[in-house]
Amino acid sequence: MTVRRSKVHIRPIPLALLAAALLTTGCQRSEALGPEAQAPAPARIDALAAPTPAFPHEPVVVTLAPPVPSAALVLDAAIDRLGHRFPGDVGIAVRDVQTGWTSHHRGLDYFPQQSVSKLWVSLTALDQVDSGRLDLSRALTVTARDLTLFHQPIRALALRPGGFHTTGDDLMVRALTQSDNSANDRLLHQVGGPDAVRATLRGKAIAGIRFGPGEPRLQATIAGLDWQPDWAGGTGFYTARDALPAETRRAAFDEYLANPVDGATPIAMVDTLARLRRGDLLSPASTAKMTAIMEETRTGALRLKAGLKPGWRLAHKTGTGQVYQGEQAGYNDVGILTSPEGRSYAVAVMIGRTNRPLAERMKLMRSVVAATIAYDAALAAQRAAAPPVKTDASGPGAAPEMLR
Repeated sequence: MTVRRSKVHIRPIPLALLAAALLTTGCQRSEALGPEAQAPAPARIDALAAPTPAFPHEPVVVTLAPPVPSAALVLDAAIDRLGHRFPGDVGIAVRDVQTGWTSHHRGLDYFPQQSVSKLWVSLTALDQVDSGRLDLSRALTVTARDLTLFHQPIRALALRPGGFHTTGDDLMVRALTQSDNSANDRLLHQVGGPDAVRATLRGKAIAGIRFGPGEPRLQATIAGLDWQPDWAGGTGFYTARDALPAETRRAAFDEYLANPVDGATPIAMVDTLARLRRGDLLSPASTAKMTAIMEETRTGALRLKAGLKPGWRLAHKTGTGQVYQGEQAGYNDVGILTSPEGRSYAVAVMIGRTNRPLAERMKLMRSVVAATIAYDAALAAQRAAAPPVKTDASGPGAAPEMLR
Protein backbone atom coordinates (compact mmCIF):
# COMPACT_ATOMS: atom_id res chain seq x y z
CA MET A 1 0.00 0.00 0.00
CA THR A 2 1.43 3.32 -1.04
CA VAL A 3 1.02 6.27 1.23
CA ARG A 4 0.85 9.57 -0.62
CA ARG A 5 2.24 12.52 1.27
CA SER A 6 0.71 15.82 0.35
CA LYS A 7 2.87 18.95 0.27
CA VAL A 8 2.57 21.14 3.34
CA HIS A 9 2.51 24.88 2.69
CA ILE A 10 3.85 26.90 5.60
CA ARG A 11 2.95 30.54 5.58
CA PRO A 12 5.04 32.97 7.60
CA ILE A 13 3.37 34.16 10.79
CA PRO A 14 3.45 37.88 11.37
CA LEU A 15 5.48 38.83 14.44
CA ALA A 16 2.56 40.65 16.02
CA LEU A 17 0.30 37.56 15.78
CA LEU A 18 3.03 35.35 17.21
CA ALA A 19 3.50 37.66 20.18
CA ALA A 20 -0.23 37.75 20.84
CA ALA A 21 -0.46 33.96 20.66
CA LEU A 22 2.36 33.48 23.11
CA LEU A 23 0.84 35.88 25.56
CA THR A 24 -2.58 34.19 25.28
CA THR A 25 -1.03 30.76 25.84
CA GLY A 26 0.77 32.01 28.88
CA CYS A 27 -2.52 33.29 30.38
CA GLN A 28 -4.33 29.96 29.82
CA ARG A 29 -1.70 28.02 31.79
CA SER A 30 -1.52 30.39 34.73
CA GLU A 31 -3.75 28.23 37.01
CA ALA A 32 -1.12 25.50 37.04
CA LEU A 33 1.59 27.84 38.25
CA GLY A 34 0.21 28.91 41.61
CA PRO A 35 -1.23 32.10 43.07
CA GLU A 36 1.74 34.28 42.14
CA ALA A 37 1.40 33.36 38.48
CA GLN A 38 -2.34 34.19 38.60
CA ALA A 39 -1.64 37.84 39.56
CA PRO A 40 -2.58 40.42 36.95
CA ALA A 41 0.17 40.98 34.35
CA PRO A 42 1.99 44.30 34.60
CA ALA A 43 0.81 46.99 32.24
CA ARG A 44 4.15 47.05 30.43
CA ILE A 45 3.62 43.40 29.38
CA ASP A 46 0.12 44.12 28.12
CA ALA A 47 1.54 46.87 25.95
CA LEU A 48 3.66 44.35 24.05
CA ALA A 49 0.63 42.60 22.60
CA ALA A 50 0.07 44.28 19.24
CA PRO A 51 -3.39 44.16 17.70
CA THR A 52 -4.07 41.74 14.90
CA PRO A 53 -3.57 43.52 11.57
CA ALA A 54 -6.66 44.05 9.50
CA PHE A 55 -4.94 42.88 6.32
CA PRO A 56 -3.32 39.52 5.48
CA HIS A 57 0.47 39.23 5.56
CA GLU A 58 2.03 39.84 2.16
CA PRO A 59 5.67 39.67 1.05
CA VAL A 60 7.42 43.01 0.51
CA VAL A 61 9.06 43.46 -2.86
CA VAL A 62 12.04 45.87 -2.94
CA THR A 63 13.37 47.14 -6.25
CA LEU A 64 17.01 48.26 -6.18
CA ALA A 65 18.55 50.65 -8.70
CA PRO A 66 21.42 49.12 -10.71
CA PRO A 67 24.79 49.75 -9.03
CA VAL A 68 26.76 52.76 -10.24
CA PRO A 69 30.58 52.43 -10.18
CA SER A 70 32.15 54.68 -7.58
CA ALA A 71 33.40 57.85 -9.28
CA ALA A 72 36.26 58.09 -6.79
CA LEU A 73 37.49 54.57 -7.53
CA VAL A 74 37.32 55.22 -11.25
CA LEU A 75 39.38 58.40 -10.79
CA ASP A 76 41.88 56.48 -8.65
CA ALA A 77 42.34 53.90 -11.38
CA ALA A 78 42.66 56.54 -14.11
CA ILE A 79 45.33 58.56 -12.28
CA ASP A 80 47.28 55.44 -11.37
CA ARG A 81 47.13 54.22 -14.95
CA LEU A 82 48.30 57.55 -16.37
CA GLY A 83 51.19 57.73 -13.92
CA HIS A 84 52.42 54.21 -14.59
CA ARG A 85 52.15 54.50 -18.35
CA PHE A 86 54.15 57.71 -18.61
CA PRO A 87 57.80 56.85 -19.34
CA GLY A 88 59.32 59.32 -16.94
CA ASP A 89 59.58 60.54 -13.36
CA VAL A 90 56.11 61.88 -12.60
CA GLY A 91 53.81 62.62 -9.68
CA ILE A 92 50.09 63.36 -10.05
CA ALA A 93 47.39 64.39 -7.61
CA VAL A 94 43.75 65.46 -7.90
CA ARG A 95 41.82 66.83 -4.92
CA ASP A 96 38.04 67.24 -4.87
CA VAL A 97 37.75 70.60 -3.11
CA GLN A 98 34.15 69.87 -2.03
CA THR A 99 34.71 66.46 -0.43
CA GLY A 100 38.46 66.32 0.16
CA TRP A 101 38.82 63.09 -1.82
CA THR A 102 42.33 62.79 -3.29
CA SER A 103 43.54 60.47 -6.03
CA HIS A 104 47.26 60.38 -6.69
CA HIS A 105 50.25 58.65 -8.20
CA ARG A 106 53.44 59.05 -6.14
CA GLY A 107 51.72 61.83 -4.30
CA LEU A 108 54.15 61.86 -1.36
CA ASP A 109 57.38 62.05 -3.40
CA TYR A 110 59.20 65.36 -3.86
CA PHE A 111 59.45 66.84 -7.35
CA PRO A 112 61.11 70.09 -8.52
CA GLN A 113 58.71 73.02 -8.51
CA GLN A 114 60.73 75.44 -10.60
CA SER A 115 58.47 78.41 -11.40
CA VAL A 116 55.50 76.88 -9.59
CA SER A 117 57.21 78.30 -6.48
CA LYS A 118 56.26 81.79 -7.67
CA LEU A 119 52.86 81.01 -6.15
CA TRP A 120 54.33 81.18 -2.66
CA VAL A 121 55.95 84.58 -3.22
CA SER A 122 52.57 86.00 -4.22
CA LEU A 123 50.87 84.19 -1.33
CA THR A 124 53.35 85.79 1.07
CA ALA A 125 52.84 89.23 -0.45
CA LEU A 126 49.05 89.03 -0.18
CA ASP A 127 49.27 87.67 3.36
CA GLN A 128 51.33 90.72 4.29
CA VAL A 129 48.75 92.94 2.61
CA ASP A 130 46.02 91.28 4.68
CA SER A 131 47.94 91.99 7.89
CA GLY A 132 48.75 95.58 6.90
CA ARG A 133 52.49 95.00 6.55
CA LEU A 134 52.75 95.60 2.80
CA ASP A 135 51.30 98.02 0.26
CA LEU A 136 51.49 96.54 -3.21
CA SER A 137 50.40 99.82 -4.78
CA ARG A 138 53.56 101.57 -3.63
CA ALA A 139 55.82 102.75 -6.47
CA LEU A 140 59.14 100.99 -6.99
CA THR A 141 61.79 100.74 -9.68
CA VAL A 142 63.26 97.72 -11.45
CA THR A 143 66.79 98.28 -12.81
CA ALA A 144 69.51 96.20 -14.43
CA ARG A 145 70.73 95.20 -10.96
CA ASP A 146 67.40 93.43 -10.35
CA LEU A 147 67.63 91.21 -13.42
CA THR A 148 68.14 87.48 -13.08
CA LEU A 149 68.30 84.91 -15.90
CA PHE A 150 66.30 82.81 -18.33
CA HIS A 151 62.71 83.97 -18.88
CA GLN A 152 62.39 87.65 -17.93
CA PRO A 153 60.18 89.72 -20.28
CA ILE A 154 60.67 92.71 -17.97
CA ARG A 155 64.36 92.86 -18.93
CA ALA A 156 63.94 95.28 -21.83
CA LEU A 157 62.03 97.68 -19.59
CA ALA A 158 64.56 97.46 -16.76
CA LEU A 159 67.43 98.32 -19.11
CA ARG A 160 65.89 101.65 -20.06
CA PRO A 161 67.58 104.77 -18.70
CA GLY A 162 66.31 105.19 -15.16
CA GLY A 163 64.90 101.68 -15.06
CA PHE A 164 61.25 100.61 -15.06
CA HIS A 165 58.84 102.32 -12.66
CA THR A 166 56.09 99.99 -11.49
CA THR A 167 54.31 98.59 -8.41
CA GLY A 168 54.22 95.37 -6.46
CA ASP A 169 50.80 94.64 -7.94
CA ASP A 170 52.26 94.78 -11.44
CA LEU A 171 55.19 92.57 -10.48
CA MET A 172 52.78 89.95 -9.11
CA VAL A 173 50.79 89.88 -12.33
CA ARG A 174 53.97 89.53 -14.39
CA ALA A 175 55.35 86.81 -12.12
CA LEU A 176 52.18 84.69 -12.19
CA THR A 177 50.87 85.23 -15.71
CA GLN A 178 54.17 85.50 -17.61
CA SER A 179 56.36 83.55 -15.17
CA ASP A 180 58.83 86.45 -15.28
CA ASN A 181 61.83 85.47 -13.17
CA SER A 182 63.07 89.02 -12.55
CA ALA A 183 59.62 90.35 -11.67
CA ASN A 184 59.20 87.52 -9.17
CA ASP A 185 62.67 88.03 -7.69
CA ARG A 186 62.01 91.75 -7.22
CA LEU A 187 58.70 90.93 -5.48
CA LEU A 188 60.52 88.35 -3.35
CA HIS A 189 62.92 91.08 -2.23
CA GLN A 190 59.96 93.34 -1.37
CA VAL A 191 58.34 90.74 0.93
CA GLY A 192 61.57 90.04 2.80
CA GLY A 193 63.34 87.29 0.86
CA PRO A 194 63.19 83.48 0.99
CA ASP A 195 63.02 83.36 4.79
CA ALA A 196 59.84 85.43 4.77
CA VAL A 197 58.23 83.00 2.33
CA ARG A 198 59.27 80.01 4.42
CA ALA A 199 57.84 81.69 7.51
CA THR A 200 54.52 82.18 5.72
CA LEU A 201 54.41 78.51 4.71
CA ARG A 202 55.12 77.46 8.29
CA GLY A 203 52.64 79.91 9.72
CA LYS A 204 49.87 78.52 7.55
CA ALA A 205 50.80 74.91 8.34
CA ILE A 206 51.72 74.19 4.72
CA ALA A 207 53.86 71.06 4.83
CA GLY A 208 55.43 69.21 1.93
CA ILE A 209 56.38 72.38 0.04
CA ARG A 210 59.92 73.74 0.12
CA PHE A 211 61.06 77.18 -0.97
CA GLY A 212 64.48 77.57 -2.50
CA PRO A 213 67.06 80.37 -2.32
CA GLY A 214 65.55 82.52 -5.08
CA GLU A 215 65.79 82.22 -8.86
CA PRO A 216 69.44 83.25 -9.54
CA ARG A 217 71.01 81.10 -6.83
CA LEU A 218 68.72 78.14 -7.55
CA GLN A 219 69.47 78.04 -11.27
CA ALA A 220 73.17 78.62 -10.73
CA THR A 221 73.33 75.70 -8.27
CA ILE A 222 71.54 73.36 -10.70
CA ALA A 223 74.18 74.27 -13.30
CA GLY A 224 77.06 73.68 -10.87
CA LEU A 225 77.83 77.36 -10.20
CA ASP A 226 77.63 79.98 -7.47
CA TRP A 227 75.62 83.01 -8.53
CA GLN A 228 77.62 86.18 -9.00
CA PRO A 229 75.81 89.54 -8.69
CA ASP A 230 77.68 91.00 -11.67
CA TRP A 231 75.99 88.43 -13.91
CA ALA A 232 72.69 90.32 -13.52
CA GLY A 233 71.48 91.71 -16.82
CA GLY A 234 74.30 90.19 -18.82
CA THR A 235 75.57 86.92 -20.27
CA GLY A 236 78.07 86.06 -17.55
CA PHE A 237 76.02 83.12 -16.24
CA TYR A 238 75.75 81.46 -19.65
CA THR A 239 79.46 81.93 -20.35
CA ALA A 240 80.44 80.44 -17.01
CA ARG A 241 78.01 77.52 -17.38
CA ASP A 242 79.29 76.63 -20.84
CA ALA A 243 82.86 76.57 -19.50
CA LEU A 244 82.15 73.97 -16.83
CA PRO A 245 83.36 70.36 -17.29
CA ALA A 246 80.59 67.93 -18.22
CA GLU A 247 81.10 65.88 -15.07
CA THR A 248 80.60 68.99 -12.90
CA ARG A 249 77.36 69.88 -14.61
CA ARG A 250 76.10 66.29 -14.53
CA ALA A 251 76.85 65.91 -10.82
CA ALA A 252 75.07 69.17 -9.95
CA PHE A 253 72.11 68.33 -12.18
CA ASP A 254 71.68 64.87 -10.66
CA GLU A 255 72.11 66.13 -7.11
CA TYR A 256 69.32 68.65 -7.59
CA LEU A 257 66.93 66.06 -9.01
CA ALA A 258 67.70 63.59 -6.24
CA ASN A 259 66.69 66.07 -3.53
CA PRO A 260 65.31 69.32 -5.01
CA VAL A 261 65.77 72.27 -2.68
CA ASP A 262 62.57 73.73 -4.12
CA GLY A 263 60.75 70.40 -4.11
CA ALA A 264 57.10 69.76 -3.32
CA THR A 265 54.86 66.71 -3.14
CA PRO A 266 51.82 66.56 -5.42
CA ILE A 267 49.53 65.91 -2.44
CA ALA A 268 50.86 68.97 -0.61
CA MET A 269 50.37 70.98 -3.78
CA VAL A 270 46.70 70.08 -4.25
CA ASP A 271 46.02 70.43 -0.54
CA THR A 272 47.37 73.98 -0.56
CA LEU A 273 45.54 74.90 -3.75
CA ALA A 274 42.31 73.51 -2.30
CA ARG A 275 42.81 75.61 0.84
CA LEU A 276 43.41 78.65 -1.35
CA ARG A 277 40.21 77.97 -3.27
CA ARG A 278 38.20 77.57 -0.05
CA GLY A 279 39.55 80.85 1.31
CA ASP A 280 41.48 79.26 4.16
CA LEU A 281 44.82 80.97 3.40
CA LEU A 282 43.98 84.59 2.59
CA SER A 283 41.24 87.15 3.08
CA PRO A 284 38.29 86.93 0.65
CA ALA A 285 39.61 89.91 -1.33
CA SER A 286 43.15 88.51 -1.58
CA THR A 287 41.85 85.03 -2.43
CA ALA A 288 39.77 86.44 -5.27
CA LYS A 289 42.69 88.55 -6.47
CA MET A 290 45.22 85.73 -6.57
CA THR A 291 42.93 83.20 -8.26
CA ALA A 292 41.80 85.81 -10.80
CA ILE A 293 45.42 86.52 -11.73
CA MET A 294 46.12 82.79 -12.02
CA GLU A 295 43.21 82.44 -14.45
CA GLU A 296 45.03 84.89 -16.75
CA THR A 297 48.19 82.78 -16.93
CA ARG A 298 49.67 82.90 -20.43
CA THR A 299 52.27 80.15 -20.10
CA GLY A 300 51.52 76.47 -20.67
CA ALA A 301 48.61 76.90 -23.06
CA LEU A 302 49.09 73.30 -24.26
CA ARG A 303 49.44 71.76 -20.80
CA LEU A 304 46.51 71.47 -18.36
CA LYS A 305 44.59 74.26 -20.05
CA ALA A 306 44.36 72.41 -23.36
CA GLY A 307 42.29 69.69 -21.68
CA LEU A 308 39.42 71.97 -20.64
CA LYS A 309 35.89 71.46 -21.92
CA PRO A 310 33.60 74.41 -22.73
CA GLY A 311 32.53 76.27 -19.60
CA TRP A 312 35.41 74.99 -17.45
CA ARG A 313 37.99 77.41 -16.01
CA LEU A 314 41.57 76.95 -14.85
CA ALA A 315 43.61 79.08 -12.44
CA HIS A 316 47.12 77.68 -12.71
CA LYS A 317 50.90 78.09 -12.60
CA THR A 318 53.50 76.35 -14.72
CA GLY A 319 57.09 75.43 -13.97
CA THR A 320 59.90 74.53 -16.40
CA GLY A 321 63.46 73.57 -15.45
CA GLN A 322 66.83 73.52 -17.13
CA VAL A 323 67.73 70.99 -19.80
CA TYR A 324 71.04 69.13 -19.76
CA GLN A 325 72.06 66.44 -22.23
CA GLY A 326 68.47 65.96 -23.36
CA GLU A 327 66.99 65.69 -19.85
CA GLN A 328 64.81 68.32 -18.22
CA ALA A 329 64.80 69.02 -14.48
CA GLY A 330 61.14 69.80 -13.90
CA TYR A 331 58.14 70.25 -16.18
CA ASN A 332 54.98 71.11 -14.27
CA ASP A 333 51.51 72.55 -14.27
CA VAL A 334 49.35 72.91 -11.17
CA GLY A 335 46.05 74.67 -10.71
CA ILE A 336 42.39 74.84 -9.75
CA LEU A 337 39.79 73.49 -12.18
CA THR A 338 36.27 74.88 -11.84
CA SER A 339 33.23 73.37 -13.54
CA PRO A 340 30.40 75.37 -15.13
CA GLU A 341 28.34 74.53 -12.01
CA GLY A 342 31.03 75.89 -9.68
CA ARG A 343 32.57 72.65 -8.39
CA SER A 344 36.35 72.89 -8.02
CA TYR A 345 39.25 70.44 -8.20
CA ALA A 346 42.91 71.04 -7.39
CA VAL A 347 45.23 69.34 -9.89
CA ALA A 348 48.99 68.87 -9.92
CA VAL A 349 51.10 67.18 -12.60
CA MET A 350 54.79 67.34 -11.69
CA ILE A 351 57.40 65.75 -13.93
CA GLY A 352 60.90 65.47 -12.50
CA ARG A 353 63.59 64.01 -14.71
CA THR A 354 62.37 63.41 -18.24
CA ASN A 355 63.60 63.22 -21.81
CA ARG A 356 60.22 62.53 -23.36
CA PRO A 357 59.03 64.76 -26.20
CA LEU A 358 57.03 67.80 -25.14
CA ALA A 359 53.96 66.43 -26.93
CA GLU A 360 53.92 63.37 -24.62
CA ARG A 361 54.20 65.49 -21.49
CA MET A 362 51.43 67.80 -22.60
CA LYS A 363 49.22 64.84 -23.51
CA LEU A 364 49.66 63.45 -19.99
CA MET A 365 48.56 66.75 -18.49
CA ARG A 366 45.52 66.99 -20.75
CA SER A 367 44.61 63.40 -19.86
CA VAL A 368 44.65 64.22 -16.15
CA VAL A 369 42.26 67.09 -16.79
CA ALA A 370 40.03 64.80 -18.87
CA ALA A 371 39.97 62.23 -16.04
CA THR A 372 39.01 64.95 -13.55
CA ILE A 373 36.19 66.23 -15.74
CA ALA A 374 34.99 62.64 -16.21
CA TYR A 375 35.00 62.25 -12.42
CA ASP A 376 32.82 65.33 -12.09
CA ALA A 377 30.37 63.89 -14.63
CA ALA A 378 30.36 60.52 -12.86
CA LEU A 379 29.54 62.21 -9.57
CA ALA A 380 26.57 63.89 -11.23
CA ALA A 381 25.43 60.49 -12.55
CA GLN A 382 25.70 58.95 -9.08
CA ARG A 383 23.64 61.75 -7.58
CA ALA A 384 20.99 61.28 -10.26
CA ALA A 385 20.87 57.50 -9.68
CA ALA A 386 20.58 57.75 -5.89
CA PRO A 387 17.05 57.46 -4.45
CA PRO A 388 15.63 60.81 -3.37
CA VAL A 389 15.77 61.36 0.36
CA LYS A 390 13.60 63.45 2.64
CA THR A 391 14.09 64.18 6.32
CA ASP A 392 11.53 62.71 8.71
CA ALA A 393 9.74 65.63 10.32
CA SER A 394 8.97 63.66 13.50
CA GLY A 395 11.75 65.36 15.40
CA PRO A 396 15.36 66.51 15.44
CA GLY A 397 17.89 63.83 14.67
CA ALA A 398 15.31 61.58 13.04
CA ALA A 399 16.60 59.23 10.36
CA PRO A 400 16.04 60.15 6.69
CA GLU A 401 13.15 58.42 4.99
CA MET A 402 13.17 57.21 1.40
CA LEU A 403 10.50 58.84 -0.74
CA ARG A 404 7.96 56.48 -2.27
